[in-house]
Amino acid sequence: MTSDRIYTAGLLVIGDEILSGRTHDKNIAQVASWLQVQGIRLSEVRVVADVMPRIVEAVNALRESYDYLFTTGGIGPTHDDITVDAVAEALGVPVIVHPEARAILERYYADKPGGLTEARLRMARVPQGSDLIPNRMSGAPGIKCGNIHLMAGVPHITAGMLDALTGTLEGGAPLKAETIGCWTAESEVADILREVEKAHENCQIGSYPFFREGRVGANFVVRSTDETELAACVHALSDALSAAGYDFTPGGI
Repeated sequence: MTSDRIYTAGLLVIGDEILSGRTHDKNIAQVASWLQVQGIRLSEVRVVADVMPRIVEAVNALRESYDYLFTTGGIGPTHDDITVDAVAEALGVPVIVHPEARAILERYYADKPGGLTEARLRMARVPQGSDLIPNRMSGAPGIKCGNIHLMAGVPHITAGMLDALTGTLEGGAPLKAETIGCWTAESEVADILREVEKAHENCQIGSYPFFREGRVGANFVVRSTDETELAACVHALSDALSAAGYDFTPGGI
């Protein structure tokens, strides 16, 4: 379903390994890209340690501020995987073993050494009242409770869960984007960018500078939910850059 309403989401990245730098997060970019296609804007990202009160605080703040909240990390088999417990505390509900999740794990571990151990069974725990998000990669499902979606920390597993959710969330019009590249310092064309954006109120222009081959340049990304207005803004920006004597590259550099 699409509408003129802007749907928003928050993302909570959970884990000491992210904050320590031992693991480089890849989920922010892939969740943001996926949400954009669903017509949902990622509006805020928080990264918190494996500390119960911090997770509870962030869950409550983000779930109340946005239409959707996604979490990544902390739903595995070990003692420091406390996301389920934290979300349950935030919602004021108990943690239960979901019967369908248990059955999924029993099938998945039936032919694996050790079978379904107590540690592995932890991955069937959910806040009471939750539904499951399919996980074709490693058996252990993601969890949906209200507007909260609990997902794995491992990026390729998260990607599979996102794929399973595709088309299931209510969103607005997808945000479209076009890029124009220019071999010039962004400060030199700041006035042009500002005036063009001001004249096209349903578009946003982002400026992303770079330094390559000993030269300074920038890519200007024009975004809008309206394809016609997007095209008009791109055309106006191209004309303005050309009139000011700047060479530009459609599609970006």
